[in-house]
Amino acid sequence: MTRDEPVRSTLTVAAALAMAAAVSLGLARFSYALLLPPMRADLHWSYLTAGAMNTVNAAGYLLGALLLPRVLARVDVRTVLLAGSAGAALLLIGHGVVSGDAALFALRLLTGVASAAAFVGGGVLAARLATTGVGRAASPHGAGLVLGIYYGGTGVGIIASALLVPPIAGRTSAHAWQGAWIALGLAALFATALMRALTRHLAAPRAALPVPVRFRWAPFGFGLAGYFLFGLGYIGYMTFVITLLREEHMGAAQIVGFYVVLGLAVIASSWLWAGVLQRFRGGESLSLLNGLLAVATVLPVLSAHPVAVFASGALFGSVFLSLVASTTALVRHNLPPAAWPGGIGAFTIVFAAGQIVGPSLVGWVADGPGGLVRGFVVSALVLAAGALLASRQKPPADAGS
Repeated sequence: MTRDEPVRSTLTVAAALAMAAAVSLGLARFSYALLLPPMRADLHWSYLTAGAMNTVNAAGYLLGALLLPRVLARVDVRTVLLAGSAGAALLLIGHGVVSGDAALFALRLLTGVASAAAFVGGGVLAARLATTGVGRAASPHGAGLVLGIYYGGTGVGIIASALLVPPIAGRTSAHAWQGAWIALGLAALFATALMRALTRHLAAPRAALPVPVRFRWAPFGFGLAGYFLFGLGYIGYMTFVITLLREEHMGAAQIVGFYVVLGLAVIASSWLWAGVLQRFRGGESLSLLNGLLAVATVLPVLSAHPVAVFASGALFGSVFLSLVASTTALVRHNLPPAAWPGGIGAFTIVFAAGQIVGPSLVGWVADGPGGLVRGFVVSALVLAAGALLASRQKPPADAGS
């Protein structure tokens, strides 16, 4: 083995693990924005019902995340990763063989559970790979690259959705959207097979956890509140943005281009904000990124010009996953390692609560006067409020005890 081969092997495995993020977020969750317009037209949904589909998906994700610690205590993480990814793929195919609201609600819920297993399992293995590498210890620079590749997989899934969904769902045949779900499921199965083949020799023992330290919520109150409002505000954009662009008479090719740009920005985001996340110990990063998301959310409301729309997609894509990373950085900067699980768990809970409420809230607002434009304005205001609250988060002292 040459000197460079361990590095190439590490990056190859990281790219394979990134397929977990591509499946669980890109294909299983964020593809829904592209499918919502034809499904809503075909099934005669209100905006509230359309948003509720993503609400139950987020609820399933939270349920899966809460169940995972018990599962991982009994099953190795690679098995959980592959089972979750394969399950999500089969459930996506299931979306393509039903048309009743009850069945679709059930499938969205179960897809959320499976997606949590895939995303968290992949994240655990990516973090381990970033620390140990393949064949030799990874350097700190290599660790950042590995994690950047993993989270960037979400962008790969978004781009794949943009290329797969519109040509199929845009057909004039009845229930054409069902074929798009099947195509997404087949793509997820392919990604799962790729992961299985390229991570075959990846060591995945169940790591011993440190004795947990109790996490106290109060010292992180402003950060938790800002993160809750992020979850509530961002998911409305990712649920309804394609519907808004169609209402503004943007062409099919431009919509595909918009989603591809958003996906490319997601891939780049991990590197764009790494320095900011490393620099600040308080809520500065969370505040800045929430504020930028508010701007990105309101841009397509202020102008339907393609320049404004594409700027919105690029800005939104380059920010929202780094905002998730900012809370992990906040916990790591201010707590001992034994308190990290409790801290990250607390932020995960408030984020999931926001994601659960957000789509239905925006849908309910959009069903009233002002339509989706008003819903997007509400989302932008929620994100701006999150920025203000997060700006008051100071580095807490003795937050873990």
